[in-house]
Amino acid sequence: MAVVASAPGKVLMTGGYLVLERPNAGIVLSTNARFYAIVKPLYDEIKPESWAWGWTDVKLTSPQMARETMYKLSLKHLKLQPVSSSGSRNPFVEHAVQYAVAAAHAILDKDKDTLQRLLLQGLDITILGCNEFYSYRNQIEARGLPLTPESLASLPPFASITFNTEESTGENRKPEVAKTGLGSSAAMTTAVVAALLHYLGVVNLSSLDEDQLQGKKDVADLDVVHVIAQTAHCIAQGKVGSGFDVSSAVYGSQHYIRFSPEVLSSAQNAGMATPLTEVIDDVLKAKWDHERTKFSLPPLMTLLLGEPGCGGSSTPSMVGAVKKWQRSDPQDSLETWRRLSEGNSALEAHLNTLSKLAERHYNAYECIINACSLLPAEKWLERANEPTQEEIVKELLGARDAMLRIRYQMRKMGEAAGIPIEPESQSQLLDATMNMEGVLLAGIPGAGGFDAVFAVTLGASNKNVTQAWSSLDVLAMLVREDPHGVSLENNDPRAKEITTAVSSIQLE
Repeated sequence: MAVVASAPGKVLMTGGYLVLERPNAGIVLSTNARFYAIVKPLYDEIKPESWAWGWTDVKLTSPQMARETMYKLSLKHLKLQPVSSSGSRNPFVEHAVQYAVAAAHAILDKDKDTLQRLLLQGLDITILGCNEFYSYRNQIEARGLPLTPESLASLPPFASITFNTEESTGENRKPEVAKTGLGSSAAMTTAVVAALLHYLGVVNLSSLDEDQLQGKKDVADLDVVHVIAQTAHCIAQGKVGSGFDVSSAVYGSQHYIRFSPEVLSSAQNAGMATPLTEVIDDVLKAKWDHERTKFSLPPLMTLLLGEPGCGGSSTPSMVGAVKKWQRSDPQDSLETWRRLSEGNSALEAHLNTLSKLAERHYNAYECIINACSLLPAEKWLERANEPTQEEIVKELLGARDAMLRIRYQMRKMGEAAGIPIEPESQSQLLDATMNMEGVLLAGIPGAGGFDAVFAVTLGASNKNVTQAWSSLDVLAMLVREDPHGVSLENNDPRAKEITTAVSSIQLE
């Protein structure tokens, strides 16, 4: 019986750089772009002599990259050995498999027979990422199609992945996949861990209902998925990041404060001789002190993402430059971070107040949001014809103001650190976007750079923004906020048009 699990990509709306250090928070929105992992037995039955085997087979397929790798998994050490491979290996999936199987051994003490039987049948794992994780801009331009979401929607679901063009230096480098910055490695790792843990009987994800996390058991199961996915992702990456991308892949949209990196020290320092079950046992018992609070955009607001079309910036080198600046100018950097943190908190507070106002006075809220959606921000207050509407508009303008302060400090930090956090070309685009009718905010997600821009629009104004972006050579993506985290799917996403959910976002 195949198990299909999916996990969403993310957009870090506030908290770029700051979220790396406790106790700074970030607002991370999960999206409708999802990574899928399909796990099923490789063999229909167990051969009688297999009980004496020390190894089992694992097959990993990534159809979009036309890659297939066969491994042997040691049943004693739980380590993977590649046997044959078409293309390069995937460290994220390899660590996800090893750690999920080790977690099954560590947690399912009583029922080792069932686990052994499942493992001896071999593991057949397929990974698929929604088109939104990858850049298809070049393909659209090569086909002579307009830079619009409709063109993206015309691509086949789970299309073959394009690679960034080779450097002109003629070096023989491995081609790099052109990505859109939605956190594909975190979503992929989380989907594989979730599918395997469910398949092996460690967790039960089928009870995650619409209002996720009702019972303690659901939360406990997701917490196991979270710990294993964070560990696999950090070790595969070779460093302990802030973890917001894995946290949102597991739990969905949230206000996030990172865990102390020490929780992973046993996994980082484990030598080759340390049994993986021991490592996982330590990690599961560690004091995970991350904090998350539910967060999502207020009603009648839409998250838009745009791809300006100048290849992705390398996040690690940008982070390195910021850390270097912090060391060389502690006083100025502390002040900048303090102001950034204030701006982030203010933006979150305004959005939370708007959600509460929508709950209490929905009719007034809907009426004024729709009125503002047709006008530029400086005319919003004129449309408020009673106190509640006035209060709503003041919160909207407060959110805009906070975003402008955040952008100013981010630019300042970029200049001081000598990196393009909000480059001039992006500044012009963001200013133009914020001046459009019905646009609440525009900014650069995460660490900044040339990768992407986001906007939050009111009412139905997203259609006009999409068209305006197209004329400014920016491709509006089919990504929207979807606050749900990891989820168990009913079937293979290629069987049913699961991607139509993504493609059918109002394209009128």
